[in-house]
Amino acid sequence: MNKTGSFLSKTEILNAAEQTLRKYGPDKASVTDVAKLLGVSHGTLYRHFPSKAALREAVTERWLEEMIVAPLTEIAAIPTTNALRQLRDYIAKLVELKQHHAAQDSEMFKMYAAVTEESAALVEVHILKLLDHIALLIARGIEQGFISGEIPAAVQARSVLYGTARYHHPAHAYEWRSPGVREEFTRLWALLERGLSVH
Repeated sequence: MNKTGSFLSKTEILNAAEQTLRKYGPDKASVTDVAKLLGVSHGTLYRHFPSKAALREAVTERWLEEMIVAPLTEIAAIPTTNALRQLRDYIAKLVELKQHHAAQDSEMFKMYAAVTEESAALVEVHILKLLDHIALLIARGIEQGFISGEIPAAVQARSVLYGTARYHHPAHAYEWRSPGVREEFTRLWALLERGLSVH
């Protein structure tokens, strides 16, 4: 492919960068590799992204949005008569998605884990999206009478997300291969559900 930089779209660059990252891994992939795939000079890419780190962040941001946030947004948007059950389904899906990609999409997950340590802003945006979903479900559960409203929904949302972090935060990915991890999550959720429920 031979293109001039002015005709390159952001999507084309991100597609090429993701392809390169999958091929060489996040540590070895370079801006030059991406440029070669696109048929342009690496200087051309720097006009779109000022550094390799910025390009990695953009690829990770898109990956998180498409692979994690989009399916969770669908769950949060489903009309339901029991938001507490829907909240369980949401957190279970979050756990399933993160653990699935850690096992089946290891290069992209490895990059996501690395960017998590390097880019606080990107991670904060991702977490805020999850917290918004969870708070919405908890507020819905309070209205339906399934979840206690003694503590504000936003505060409960943080407790739920951070309380289950061992099962979806990339820092714990090495633990997910343990044989009893699913059962542990089920027990934890039963405990959390008791705490959330109206007594």
